[in-house]
Amino acid sequence: MTAPAGEGGATTTLLVIAKEPRPGRVKTRLTPPFTPAEAAALAEAALADTLDAVAQAPARRRVLVLDGVPGPWLPPGFDVVPQCAGGLDERLAAAFAGCAGPALLIGMDTPQITPELLTVDFADCDAWFGPAVDGGFWALGLADPDPALLRGVPMSTPHTGAAQRARLAGLRVRDLPPLRDVDTAADARLVAAEAPGGRFAARLARIAAVRG
Repeated sequence: MTAPAGEGGATTTLLVIAKEPRPGRVKTRLTPPFTPAEAAALAEAALADTLDAVAQAPARRRVLVLDGVPGPWLPPGFDVVPQCAGGLDERLAAAFAGCAGPALLIGMDTPQITPELLTVDFADCDAWFGPAVDGGFWALGLADPDPALLRGVPMSTPHTGAAQRARLAGLRVRDLPPLRDVDTAADARLVAAEAPGGRFAARLARIAAVRG
């Protein structure tokens, strides 16, 4: 469903919505078994892997929509804009509202993504949708980034993905493969196994080694 790297996506804005990886503010569902510091370290590794994939994918513009301040994990080539106030639906809507032309938005919870997955072409569709295994969604692409398509969608429920997909009714939608978000320790192990060469897998292995 994706165009070969380098042939599509060059007119698309790639958006990453994320929180600054600080202990107690990110990946709180990983605590326990991980400490808040370990959960933040895993979040930072996931964000770094995500931004690296985005940096390698063709794009007109790369934007980090951030709750917090940038750190050394941010590679060059990204514009950083603050998240607006409100619920997640409002923050996602505002991220799209800041775009002119096609945009693809992802989160920081899928460090197994690749540049190829992010190389989408809107030539024959109006939207791209990437479902998450937990019932949410990991990616949403809109040829015409209308914020109204996100406002009011119930977030962080087992039916979020279905509700968001329903909002796209009447549009020509192409689907990306389902991916697993890192929400729990079990998710972390499975995602690390999917991308064993990434920073996330390495960080999880180091934590496990220290714990013995």
